[in-house]
Amino acid sequence: MFTVELYAKIRCAVLTDGMSRREAAKRFGVHRNTISKMLQFSIPPGYQRRERPASKKLGPHMAWIDKVLEDDRSVHQKQRHTAHRIFDRLREEEGFSGGYTIVREYVAQAMQRAREMFVPLSHRPGHAQADFGQADGYIAGKKVRFYYLCVDLPHSDGCFVKAYPAETAEAFCDGHVAAFEFFGGMPQSILYDNTQLAVARIVKGGQRLRSHMFAELQSHYLFNDRFGRPGKGNDKGKVEGLVGYARRNFMTPLPVAESFAALNARFLDACVKRRAAVLRGHTTTIAERMQADLAAFKDLPAAPYDACHKVATRVSSLSLVRYRNNDYSVPTRYGHQEVLAKGYVDRVEIACRGETIATHVRSYDKADFFYNPLHYLALLEHKSKALDQAAPLDGWALAECIHRLRRLMEARMGNPGRREFIQVLRLMENFHQHQVEQAVTEALRLGAISFDAVKMLLLARLENRPVRLDLTFYPYLPAATVGATDPSAYLGLLANAAPGPASAGVSP
Repeated sequence: MFTVELYAKIRCAVLTDGMSRREAAKRFGVHRNTISKMLQFSIPPGYQRRERPASKKLGPHMAWIDKVLEDDRSVHQKQRHTAHRIFDRLREEEGFSGGYTIVREYVAQAMQRAREMFVPLSHRPGHAQADFGQADGYIAGKKVRFYYLCVDLPHSDGCFVKAYPAETAEAFCDGHVAAFEFFGGMPQSILYDNTQLAVARIVKGGQRLRSHMFAELQSHYLFNDRFGRPGKGNDKGKVEGLVGYARRNFMTPLPVAESFAALNARFLDACVKRRAAVLRGHTTTIAERMQADLAAFKDLPAAPYDACHKVATRVSSLSLVRYRNNDYSVPTRYGHQEVLAKGYVDRVEIACRGETIATHVRSYDKADFFYNPLHYLALLEHKSKALDQAAPLDGWALAECIHRLRRLMEARMGNPGRREFIQVLRLMENFHQHQVEQAVTEALRLGAISFDAVKMLLLARLENRPVRLDLTFYPYLPAATVGATDPSAYLGLLANAAPGPASAGVSP
């Protein structure tokens, strides 16, 4: 390889000083044909091989290797052939006698040639991309794996991030509702991957059959959906980048929050602060470019979509409704009836004939039971002997005055006292627990150990009136009749009570 300095000397001698090529070849010790090439190039062009050299040993097996690599495209990435595995198979199956190095180099070149190339994309205002990511954090003092929905506006790089305990259909739809509210409008279209949360099945021709809940969401908001190619994350590269950006910037170090609501409030604040950034390749901020997105957005409907998963089911003989492998209680009067379980991100509502009859905090555990003790008190009033073994009452935190009232009632009246105690507990069906406990405390102070006394004291406190017994609530008690005062009767009493002379102490 000749140096650039030698190129310069020879070109200057021939082209500038007029030296002949024959003379230059003698002076610089270079062949005349090389002098001719140097005059064509200002710098050494380098060696360029026109075609790949064929290995005599590997040549007959190249087609076999190409076939193996082609078949690997339809195999899981972690089960594809390595160069060493191809070398082993060549020796065992094809009788290859060459070395490992030529196989490794050929496989590397073949894989490089097969790498996919991409076309740069432009993004019009008013469109979005959505995807889920996952990360770890501490929620209420416990380390959990949570999932977060990212919605990206590719034109402006505006973003929305919200975390959920699980990647469920109701979380997917709830995230859309929250994102639309956050942006103040609705994108014309949203690009997704082929997640089962949105796509129930891909049929012949690439047509997508939407999942039931996603179809409801789309019908409510009337936005267009678009889907990338299966397994091709680059089709929605913007939101894929946002998923990684949010994990690195919003969730590093591991976030610590009292609840998901507090965590999501921090995420929304981070999304708003990011709008002040000027990204590479732009001269304006995200907030300034978002104006074009917002101007192209659609208006939101009057009411948001009710993002919940609905399941029609039946109440069991234990007054329980099963939803997502967990059991939730309802009042016992709805036993064996058809109900509708509605699973939201944070709660489970159970409705019967259009009326919500029970609400529980949503659990993402499995095979667990969630009781409301108030749901079973009406049944316990008739089956009072089951009071001590009633599982729904286990762990029910009651004030000490409540337990003292029970002991006194049972000591005075036995089994009827236990039933009357349950009637006191049933007051909590209509009043707050602390209000009932205050009335019980006052009844104990007065020594009025009865359900009627507790109820009377409770109503008097709520109505801010003196404590008095309203007989209209107690028709079984005898009524006293008090007539009007008669003056003549009073005078008669005085006459009958007038003392005689002897009694008056007057001597004759």
